[in-house]
Amino acid sequence: MSESNTPAEEPGLPFPRARDVSVGAPLRWIVQGLADLRASPVASLFYGFCFAGMGLLVTVVFEHAYEYTMAVTSGFLLLGPFLSMGLYELSRRRELGKDADLLPTLTVWKRNAGNIGIFAVVLGVVFLVWARASLIIFALFYTDEVPNLSGFLGQVLSLENFEFLAVYFGVGFVFATIAFAVSVVSIPLMLDRNQDAISAMLGSVGVLLRNPAAMMVWALLIAGCTVAGFLSFHLGLVVLMPVIGHATWHAYRDLVAPLPASDTPTQ
Repeated sequence: MSESNTPAEEPGLPFPRARDVSVGAPLRWIVQGLADLRASPVASLFYGFCFAGMGLLVTVVFEHAYEYTMAVTSGFLLLGPFLSMGLYELSRRRELGKDADLLPTLTVWKRNAGNIGIFAVVLGVVFLVWARASLIIFALFYTDEVPNLSGFLGQVLSLENFEFLAVYFGVGFVFATIAFAVSVVSIPLMLDRNQDAISAMLGSVGVLLRNPAAMMVWALLIAGCTVAGFLSFHLGLVVLMPVIGHATWHAYRDLVAPLPASDTPTQ
Protein backbone atom coordinates (compact mmCIF):
# COMPACT_ATOMS: atom_id res chain seq x y z
CA MET A 1 0.00 0.00 0.00
CA SER A 2 1.24 3.50 -0.74
CA GLU A 3 2.05 5.81 2.12
CA SER A 4 -0.54 8.40 3.05
CA ASN A 5 0.21 12.01 2.21
CA THR A 6 -1.66 13.17 5.31
CA PRO A 7 0.73 15.06 7.60
CA ALA A 8 1.35 13.58 11.01
CA GLU A 9 -0.57 15.18 13.84
CA GLU A 10 1.56 17.55 15.88
CA PRO A 11 1.93 16.60 19.52
CA GLY A 12 -0.21 18.59 21.91
CA LEU A 13 1.08 21.09 24.39
CA PRO A 14 2.19 19.76 27.78
CA PHE A 15 -0.37 19.94 30.57
CA PRO A 16 -0.15 23.23 32.50
CA ARG A 17 1.99 22.78 35.60
CA ALA A 18 0.89 24.75 38.64
CA ARG A 19 3.41 26.53 40.82
CA ASP A 20 3.29 27.49 44.49
CA VAL A 21 2.81 31.15 45.37
CA SER A 22 2.75 32.96 48.68
CA VAL A 23 -0.47 34.03 50.38
CA GLY A 24 0.47 37.66 49.75
CA ALA A 25 1.05 37.16 46.01
CA PRO A 26 -2.41 38.53 45.04
CA LEU A 27 -1.46 41.92 46.49
CA ARG A 28 1.58 41.99 44.20
CA TRP A 29 -0.63 41.13 41.23
CA ILE A 30 -2.85 44.11 42.05
CA VAL A 31 0.17 46.43 42.11
CA GLN A 32 1.34 45.04 38.76
CA GLY A 33 -2.16 45.41 37.34
CA LEU A 34 -2.24 49.05 38.42
CA ALA A 35 1.08 49.60 36.64
CA ASP A 36 -0.40 48.12 33.44
CA LEU A 37 -3.40 50.43 33.73
CA ARG A 38 -1.13 53.44 34.02
CA ALA A 39 0.88 52.26 31.00
CA SER A 40 -2.20 51.94 28.75
CA PRO A 41 -4.95 54.08 30.30
CA VAL A 42 -7.11 54.70 27.23
CA ALA A 43 -7.41 51.06 26.14
CA SER A 44 -7.78 49.79 29.71
CA LEU A 45 -10.47 52.30 30.64
CA PHE A 46 -12.44 51.38 27.51
CA TYR A 47 -12.91 47.94 29.03
CA GLY A 48 -13.59 49.54 32.40
CA PHE A 49 -16.55 51.44 30.95
CA CYS A 50 -17.84 48.17 29.46
CA PHE A 51 -17.74 46.62 32.93
CA ALA A 52 -19.53 49.66 34.34
CA GLY A 53 -22.29 49.20 31.77
CA MET A 54 -22.70 45.58 32.82
CA GLY A 55 -22.81 46.66 36.45
CA LEU A 56 -25.52 49.17 35.68
CA LEU A 57 -27.60 46.40 34.13
CA VAL A 58 -27.26 44.29 37.29
CA THR A 59 -28.41 47.26 39.40
CA VAL A 60 -31.43 47.94 37.19
CA VAL A 61 -32.50 44.30 37.41
CA PHE A 62 -32.00 44.30 41.20
CA GLU A 63 -34.22 47.36 41.59
CA HIS A 64 -37.07 46.06 39.43
CA ALA A 65 -36.87 42.25 39.62
CA TYR A 66 -34.40 41.35 42.34
CA GLU A 67 -35.33 37.65 42.20
CA TYR A 68 -33.35 37.59 38.94
CA THR A 69 -30.33 39.28 40.48
CA MET A 70 -28.40 36.05 41.02
CA ALA A 71 -29.01 35.10 37.41
CA VAL A 72 -27.81 38.46 36.07
CA THR A 73 -24.91 38.52 38.51
CA SER A 74 -23.86 35.11 37.25
CA GLY A 75 -23.96 36.62 33.77
CA PHE A 76 -21.64 39.36 34.99
CA LEU A 77 -19.24 36.73 36.31
CA LEU A 78 -19.64 34.74 33.10
CA LEU A 79 -18.85 37.63 30.78
CA GLY A 80 -16.09 39.02 33.00
CA PRO A 81 -13.31 36.64 31.90
CA PHE A 82 -14.22 37.11 28.22
CA LEU A 83 -14.38 40.89 28.47
CA SER A 84 -11.01 40.78 30.24
CA MET A 85 -9.34 39.08 27.27
CA GLY A 86 -8.45 42.47 25.88
CA LEU A 87 -6.87 43.41 29.20
CA TYR A 88 -4.82 40.20 29.23
CA GLU A 89 -3.60 41.04 25.74
CA LEU A 90 -2.65 44.57 26.78
CA SER A 91 -0.56 43.15 29.63
CA ARG A 92 1.01 40.56 27.32
CA ARG A 93 1.90 43.18 24.73
CA ARG A 94 3.45 45.42 27.36
CA GLU A 95 5.41 42.43 28.63
CA LEU A 96 6.79 41.92 25.12
CA GLY A 97 7.57 45.60 24.62
CA LYS A 98 4.83 46.09 22.01
CA ASP A 99 2.46 49.04 21.64
CA ALA A 100 -0.55 48.77 23.95
CA ASP A 101 -3.16 49.73 21.35
CA LEU A 102 -6.86 49.00 21.79
CA LEU A 103 -7.64 47.77 18.27
CA PRO A 104 -5.57 44.53 18.30
CA THR A 105 -7.13 43.52 21.62
CA LEU A 106 -10.69 43.63 20.30
CA THR A 107 -10.23 40.50 18.19
CA VAL A 108 -7.69 38.65 20.33
CA TRP A 109 -10.23 35.85 20.82
CA LYS A 110 -9.62 34.78 17.21
CA ARG A 111 -6.21 33.46 18.25
CA ASN A 112 -7.83 30.36 19.77
CA ALA A 113 -11.51 30.81 18.89
CA GLY A 114 -12.49 27.12 18.96
CA ASN A 115 -11.28 26.41 22.48
CA ILE A 116 -12.47 29.74 23.83
CA GLY A 117 -15.87 28.84 22.36
CA ILE A 118 -15.86 25.51 24.21
CA PHE A 119 -14.98 27.30 27.42
CA ALA A 120 -17.84 29.75 26.80
CA VAL A 121 -20.28 26.85 26.41
CA VAL A 122 -19.12 25.30 29.71
CA LEU A 123 -19.51 28.57 31.60
CA GLY A 124 -22.80 29.14 29.80
CA VAL A 125 -24.16 25.85 31.14
CA VAL A 126 -23.04 26.83 34.64
CA PHE A 127 -24.78 30.17 34.16
CA LEU A 128 -28.06 28.59 33.02
CA VAL A 129 -28.13 26.09 35.89
CA TRP A 130 -27.28 28.85 38.35
CA ALA A 131 -30.05 31.08 37.01
CA ARG A 132 -32.58 28.25 37.17
CA ALA A 133 -31.50 27.31 40.69
CA SER A 134 -32.06 30.91 41.80
CA LEU A 135 -35.62 30.96 40.53
CA ILE A 136 -36.39 27.54 42.03
CA ILE A 137 -35.17 28.68 45.45
CA PHE A 138 -37.47 31.70 45.33
CA ALA A 139 -40.39 29.50 44.21
CA LEU A 140 -39.80 27.04 47.07
CA PHE A 141 -39.60 29.62 49.83
CA TYR A 142 -42.11 32.18 48.55
CA THR A 143 -45.10 30.07 47.53
CA ASP A 144 -47.61 32.94 47.88
CA GLU A 145 -45.98 36.19 46.87
CA VAL A 146 -42.41 37.39 46.55
CA PRO A 147 -41.85 40.37 48.89
CA ASN A 148 -41.05 43.75 47.43
CA LEU A 149 -37.47 45.00 47.36
CA SER A 150 -37.61 46.81 50.71
CA GLY A 151 -39.17 43.74 52.34
CA PHE A 152 -36.49 41.47 50.89
CA LEU A 153 -33.67 43.78 52.01
CA GLY A 154 -35.28 43.91 55.44
CA GLN A 155 -35.18 40.13 55.64
CA VAL A 156 -31.52 40.09 54.64
CA LEU A 157 -30.51 42.73 57.19
CA SER A 158 -32.60 41.27 60.03
CA LEU A 159 -31.83 37.63 59.09
CA GLU A 160 -35.54 36.82 58.85
CA ASN A 161 -36.34 33.68 56.85
CA PHE A 162 -32.87 32.42 57.70
CA GLU A 163 -33.44 29.10 55.90
CA PHE A 164 -34.06 30.90 52.61
CA LEU A 165 -31.00 33.14 53.02
CA ALA A 166 -28.78 30.18 53.91
CA VAL A 167 -29.91 28.18 50.86
CA TYR A 168 -29.88 31.18 48.50
CA PHE A 169 -26.38 32.36 49.34
CA GLY A 170 -25.10 28.82 49.86
CA VAL A 171 -26.11 27.77 46.35
CA GLY A 172 -24.69 31.01 44.95
CA PHE A 173 -21.39 30.31 46.71
CA VAL A 174 -21.20 26.82 45.20
CA PHE A 175 -21.74 28.03 41.65
CA ALA A 176 -19.41 31.00 42.12
CA THR A 177 -16.70 28.62 43.36
CA ILE A 178 -17.13 26.37 40.32
CA ALA A 179 -16.95 29.33 37.94
CA PHE A 180 -13.90 30.72 39.73
CA ALA A 181 -12.11 27.36 39.84
CA VAL A 182 -12.35 26.71 36.10
CA SER A 183 -11.53 30.27 35.06
CA VAL A 184 -8.64 31.40 37.30
CA VAL A 185 -6.06 31.05 34.51
CA SER A 186 -8.03 29.32 31.73
CA ILE A 187 -8.33 32.15 29.22
CA PRO A 188 -4.75 33.40 29.68
CA LEU A 189 -3.62 29.83 29.00
CA MET A 190 -5.71 29.61 25.85
CA LEU A 191 -4.55 33.01 24.59
CA ASP A 192 -0.88 32.72 25.48
CA ARG A 193 -0.25 29.06 24.61
CA ASN A 194 -3.16 28.11 22.37
CA GLN A 195 -3.96 25.56 25.07
CA ASP A 196 -7.02 23.38 24.58
CA ALA A 197 -10.07 24.24 26.68
CA ILE A 198 -10.18 21.04 28.75
CA SER A 199 -6.51 21.20 29.74
CA ALA A 200 -6.84 24.91 30.48
CA MET A 201 -9.82 24.36 32.81
CA LEU A 202 -8.24 21.37 34.54
CA GLY A 203 -5.01 23.32 34.90
CA SER A 204 -6.97 26.17 36.43
CA VAL A 205 -8.57 23.82 38.97
CA GLY A 206 -5.10 22.43 39.71
CA VAL A 207 -3.84 25.94 40.45
CA LEU A 208 -6.69 26.41 42.92
CA LEU A 209 -6.05 23.08 44.66
CA ARG A 210 -2.31 23.75 44.94
CA ASN A 211 -2.71 27.28 46.32
CA PRO A 212 -5.99 27.35 48.28
CA ALA A 213 -4.95 30.12 50.68
CA ALA A 214 -3.64 32.44 47.97
CA MET A 215 -6.68 31.74 45.79
CA MET A 216 -8.99 32.56 48.70
CA VAL A 217 -7.23 35.91 49.12
CA TRP A 218 -7.43 36.46 45.34
CA ALA A 219 -11.16 35.65 45.26
CA LEU A 220 -11.80 38.01 48.19
CA LEU A 221 -9.87 40.79 46.45
CA ILE A 222 -11.90 40.30 43.26
CA ALA A 223 -15.16 40.23 45.22
CA GLY A 224 -14.12 43.26 47.29
CA CYS A 225 -13.18 45.31 44.22
CA THR A 226 -16.45 44.34 42.53
CA VAL A 227 -18.55 45.33 45.56
CA ALA A 228 -16.61 48.59 45.93
CA GLY A 229 -17.24 49.29 42.26
CA PHE A 230 -20.99 48.80 42.68
CA LEU A 231 -21.13 50.90 45.85
CA SER A 232 -19.43 53.79 44.06
CA PHE A 233 -22.36 54.06 41.62
CA HIS A 234 -20.39 51.93 39.12
CA LEU A 235 -17.68 54.54 38.71
CA GLY A 236 -15.26 52.36 40.63
CA LEU A 237 -15.79 49.54 38.13
CA VAL A 238 -14.24 51.73 35.43
CA VAL A 239 -10.87 51.56 37.22
CA LEU A 240 -11.06 48.52 39.47
CA MET A 241 -12.10 45.98 36.85
CA PRO A 242 -9.22 46.81 34.47
CA VAL A 243 -6.82 46.52 37.42
CA ILE A 244 -8.24 43.08 38.22
CA GLY A 245 -8.03 42.06 34.56
CA HIS A 246 -4.40 43.10 34.25
CA ALA A 247 -3.62 41.52 37.61
CA THR A 248 -5.10 38.23 36.39
CA TRP A 249 -2.47 38.11 33.66
CA HIS A 250 0.28 38.44 36.25
CA ALA A 251 -1.45 35.82 38.39
CA TYR A 252 -1.28 33.46 35.42
CA ARG A 253 2.44 34.18 34.98
CA ASP A 254 3.11 33.37 38.64
CA LEU A 255 0.77 30.39 38.99
CA VAL A 256 1.64 28.42 35.84
CA ALA A 257 5.16 27.25 35.02
CA PRO A 258 6.42 28.59 31.68
CA LEU A 259 6.70 26.33 28.65
CA PRO A 260 10.10 25.12 27.47
CA ALA A 261 11.37 27.29 24.62
CA SER A 262 10.83 24.45 22.14
CA ASP A 263 7.12 24.27 22.99
CA THR A 264 6.40 28.01 23.04
CA PRO A 265 3.90 28.89 20.28
CA THR A 266 4.78 31.75 17.94
CA GLN A 267 2.23 34.58 17.86
